[in-house]
Amino acid sequence: MDYTFQFGPLVNYLPQFISGFWLTMLLAFVGIFGGIALGVGCAVASTLPGFLPRFLVRCYVEAMRNTPLLVQIFVIFFGLPNLGVRMSPLTSVVIALVLNNGGYIAEIVRGGIQSTHRSQVEAAESLGMTYFQTLRFVILPPALEKVFTPVVSQCVLLMLSTSLVSAIGVEDLTGAAMIASSETFRTMEVYLVIAAVYVLMNFVFRAILNLAGLLIFRRSRRNLFRGI
Repeated sequence: MDYTFQFGPLVNYLPQFISGFWLTMLLAFVGIFGGIALGVGCAVASTLPGFLPRFLVRCYVEAMRNTPLLVQIFVIFFGLPNLGVRMSPLTSVVIALVLNNGGYIAEIVRGGIQSTHRSQVEAAESLGMTYFQTLRFVILPPALEKVFTPVVSQCVLLMLSTSLVSAIGVEDLTGAAMIASSETFRTMEVYLVIAAVYVLMNFVFRAILNLAGLLIFRRSRRNLFRGI
């Protein structure tokens, strides 16, 4: 193999890489926290009495978990205009990321809620707590703490999946790399650099989410003990 690595030409594309990096970070944070909020809400809705809430949540979760994210992006960006709904590429990918992450988080959190022992619920009911008070103070805090590790893993996977948004012209980190690669023909160098950046972002996101979980659940346990 007679290949000489040349990273010099990539210096000219540093502004595009930086811009793409920050856009990737923004998309990841919106997708993660928007998806967590949506997922927790859907998980709670799946525990409500009545057939309709559970049925609607199940349809949504199965649709998100059994179709590729790229297809979901295409449906929103290319499909909805046929129904008269037009959105910018950035808006389309934000909606797709939130919906996709929400579907996975909903199923994870639902498992945590169902793992709560029935005796805890009965104890809350004997104290006169309403259903939503029981959810807020008795069921959700320990359930979220139990499933926090898989939630973090899912959120990191979503961050990596943001690379798919370049398929509809959004210039995230991967989109910037595609432009640099097509103009410099230094494909190996471009994607090695981008891969290293994604690895770094992986560690950064895991550290931020784990630190947030540590602070949230420590405060939650402290408040619980004070209440007792």
